[in-house]
Amino acid sequence: MNTSSRREAIKQLATGSLALAAGASLSSFAVDEEPMKLKNNINHSVCYWTYNFIPLEELCGIVKKIGFGNIDLLTPKEWPTVKAQGINCSMCYTAGKISLTEGWNHKENHAWLIKDFTEAIPLVAAAGYKNLICFSGNRNGMDDETGMKNCAEGLKQIISLAEKNNVIIQMELFNSKVDHKDYMCDKSAWGVELCKRIGSGNFKLLYDIYHMQINEGDVIRTIKDHHPYFGHYHTAGVPGRHEINETQELYYPAIMKAILETGYTGYVAQEFIPTGATKEEKVKALKDAVRRCDV
Repeated sequence: MNTSSRREAIKQLATGSLALAAGASLSSFAVDEEPMKLKNNINHSVCYWTYNFIPLEELCGIVKKIGFGNIDLLTPKEWPTVKAQGINCSMCYTAGKISLTEGWNHKENHAWLIKDFTEAIPLVAAAGYKNLICFSGNRNGMDDETGMKNCAEGLKQIISLAEKNNVIIQMELFNSKVDHKDYMCDKSAWGVELCKRIGSGNFKLLYDIYHMQINEGDVIRTIKDHHPYFGHYHTAGVPGRHEINETQELYYPAIMKAILETGYTGYVAQEFIPTGATKEEKVKALKDAVRRCDV
């Protein structure tokens, strides 16, 4: 992928330019014939947009060969492909407009967001999935308290439907320092307070370890202190959003152990952008990341 921005990936998705030609076959990848013997303590996943240079059906095969069975951030039109391959969608998009910058913090967005989520929640449940992502949106001059009130007001209009369908709405925490300038839900404390105001176990935060390391640090303490409000985790190396190996500053085995110690049983999805020059190298990087997180 030529860009490090999920925002750009979403734009490409909207214009239909996301899918690329198949290229090398699955058999050419240097992934061991036998899946890794994982410990089954962590439910591993991978975010599709970071590996979308591989057709989705082919990525399903690679995921199975590595030894896990989940892919994050898929739209309803992509669900049949993963279902046919026996792969679970661990974090869903709605079928409608996907915007990281226009979100629940501005009331003018509520009408289309409520429509999209009202349609999506039963679809997620019917597909046998659990998690549906949402975004606060950018401030655009709005103060954080007003934005929080607006988010709570809008989300409360769909939360009873989420509860009825056993679907968890998850707002992602982004950094506003490097990748998502002006994004409102950029601090754990802000997100936790929003969870408290909504007051439902069907609204949680997607704690992105990469983003929160950049914006506030103190990752393990934050996970321990606020884990009841975290319903999903994403990974990537800091700085750069690349592999989670020795080239970056976070030590993921310790972070994964801290997550496990909270009793968490949800998903941890790799969201790093692989730097390898070839498909083979990039697939090896995914396998290595899963190995490092398999505590």
